[in-house]
Amino acid sequence: MNENDNFQEQQPAMGQPEVTSPRAPEEKPTGAGDENLMAALSYLWLLSVVILLVKKDSDYIKFHAKQGLVLFLASIVFWFIPVLGWMFQLVIAIGVVVGFIKALGGERFPLPLVADLAKKINL
Repeated sequence: MNENDNFQEQQPAMGQPEVTSPRAPEEKPTGAGDENLMAALSYLWLLSVVILLVKKDSDYIKFHAKQGLVLFLASIVFWFIPVLGWMFQLVIAIGVVVGFIKALGGERFPLPLVADLAKKINL
């Protein structure tokens, strides 16, 4: 059996209808994936500031960027506190990972304590 025989076996015979799936895969609206990606990237420390200043037109991105900014500022504060600061850094890192995943999935997930502080940011 050569390559041409294998190719012919996969093709439908002439006159036979081609079998298609009953449902076409659903596509996201244009820009939805980009918004999710920008929102997710806003949890990466300094990018939260940049994205918050650049993407002022999207409430979804601003929601996540404000939470990312709160986590970034908390990370800076706890960096200088010995012992307890390292434990808080771990909690902040978990918040970053959870926020990143939720934002990438298109979910507006308020992080405990962080969301309350983020609401107070007016930009």
